[in-house]
Amino acid sequence: MILHQIEALKDVGVTEVILAINYRPEVMINFLKDFEDKLGIKITCSQETEPLGTAGPLALARGKLVDGSGEPFFVLNSDVISEYPFAELIRFHKSHGGEATIMVTKVDEPSKYGVVVMDEETGRVDRFVEKPKIFVGNKINAGIYLLNPSVLDHIELRPTSIEKEVFPKISAGQKLYAMVLPGFWMDIGQPKDYITGLRLYLDSLRKKAPSRLAAGPHIVGNVLVHENAVIGEGCLIGPDVAIGPGCVIESGVRLSRCTVMRGVRIKKHSCVSSSIIGWHSTVGQWARIENMTILGEDVHVSDEVYSNGGVVLPHKEIKSSILKPEIVM
Repeated sequence: MILHQIEALKDVGVTEVILAINYRPEVMINFLKDFEDKLGIKITCSQETEPLGTAGPLALARGKLVDGSGEPFFVLNSDVISEYPFAELIRFHKSHGGEATIMVTKVDEPSKYGVVVMDEETGRVDRFVEKPKIFVGNKINAGIYLLNPSVLDHIELRPTSIEKEVFPKISAGQKLYAMVLPGFWMDIGQPKDYITGLRLYLDSLRKKAPSRLAAGPHIVGNVLVHENAVIGEGCLIGPDVAIGPGCVIESGVRLSRCTVMRGVRIKKHSCVSSSIIGWHSTVGQWARIENMTILGEDVHVSDEVYSNGGVVLPHKEIKSSILKPEIVM
């Protein structure tokens, strides 16, 4: 997910990315080190010793964010996906002369969210309304911002919320603007939303780069298959499936609405739907995996096992069926 964001940032000329991480930063840094050279972008980490909320990490990284140029910097929530229209965001930010720009997205049920009330003509943000009982608008914060360095003067080094404490201050000074995000948007921090996000991403690829999607008599709808994955005879794959590098899908397998991560083997005649199969896992022959089952890394499901919404932690062997959604420790 983060790599998609970094690639989009690189495309608009960003040269350095700072990751605000609280828990085990070495895992993320080790993964991204390979991409530093490939993308030609510097990736560093600002580690919190205590969780600092959504604004505190900016104060912590102040020394890295203020370089004397006065140029604005992007701030992204790492669990949102979109088409990342950063070039348009830069143009809009420079045109209005305010201190900060937030991207907003339209939603069908605004009462679940904090709503951004804005001037439709200029984009200037008037106020924020948390989970409104009556309709005040349908635009919510999309978790993508472009901020001038002066915004850091509003942030103290303590656990603090950019949405609830910092942005209202800037909007009170009439210096906060919002741009409506074109295309799709999804917060994919939860597994079911991840699967929805996958569908939206594949829909976007269908429109923008259809040649990247798989095609053939065994493919239904939008399917993304890594070039070195192997797919056997008589499979039916799709819609909304992503198959990662080094995967082996044996013959007669049915996959729909699922992600199959790196190094997974799915054995003959098994069926996987609406699920996430973690790295280097195995699904046995004639197994059935469905209803938001999530297999952690290196999980091995035996032949003919059924999982109805099981959430299985890493390095487990599943020998008997999981008949109702539960966590397997």
